[in-house]
Amino acid sequence: MTKIVLTDGGMGQELVRRSKTPPTRLWSARVLMDEPEIVEALHAEFIEAGARVITLNTYSATPERLEREGAADMFVPLQQRGIALAKAARDKAGDCAIAGCLSPLFGSYAPALTIGYDEAVETYRRIVEQQAGAVDLFLCETMASADEAKAAATAACESGKPVWVSWTLADDGAPRLRSGETLAEAAKALEGLDIAALLVNCSRPEAVEAALPDLRKLGGRFGAYANGFTAVEALKHGGTVEVLEARKDLGPDAYAERAAGWASAGASIVGGCCEVGPAHIAALRDRLQSEGFQLVGAFDA
Repeated sequence: MTKIVLTDGGMGQELVRRSKTPPTRLWSARVLMDEPEIVEALHAEFIEAGARVITLNTYSATPERLEREGAADMFVPLQQRGIALAKAARDKAGDCAIAGCLSPLFGSYAPALTIGYDEAVETYRRIVEQQAGAVDLFLCETMASADEAKAAATAACESGKPVWVSWTLADDGAPRLRSGETLAEAAKALEGLDIAALLVNCSRPEAVEAALPDLRKLGGRFGAYANGFTAVEALKHGGTVEVLEARKDLGPDAYAERAAGWASAGASIVGGCCEVGPAHIAALRDRLQSEGFQLVGAFDA
């Protein structure tokens, strides 16, 4: 049987739904302190749904975003809280790998909002330093440009932990990063780094499917986890996620059918991103098992 690693779904949108307060510009980071119980519970639900990799809920707790909101002193406490809640969920719900989160420093889908490569590497090193002792692997996710991914991956590889790199794709047209670079160009930027898997994420399922042939050509282990947004253009720098709309055609069963197709096309890591909740991951688990895939841990594939 083909071995598949099932990851969790998206934390941010689900936490917005469960939170008692409106979303803020710090998105999912605020609930780490204000409502930690819902973060731990959501991690646990993803594990119970079948996920064998969960990612720290520190996506928006980057130094740049915190400084922008006048909360720079919260960087270390938020990182520590994110780690503690993921570990508590694993202790409660069952064995899984915990992935460190290296996200876009300024905001998602905005490759033009960046700093110099050397400065970016140093910032990612600060995040890696906080997470490395507690995680099993690093996930450089929603990378919108080749340089952004290279900076995150360089810092992650210095930890000695396995590193997965995941790019976000333009919604339409030929498969390209949101920067306009091809997957081949983005992969070339990672040459010399020990990358355990290449993925695409936080993109429309249609964009994922179009990119699969290019991912296969890169060689090695690859995977995908899509979002369920109608579009992302409405999310501007410093904005809140309430401006984004969920698709009506990507319920748990529909999403599972799509993602199982990626596994059939050779992806060995599948899961979900924004608007993909525990019910979607449970449906995907069931669909994969019904099609004869063997669900395994992060390092068993």
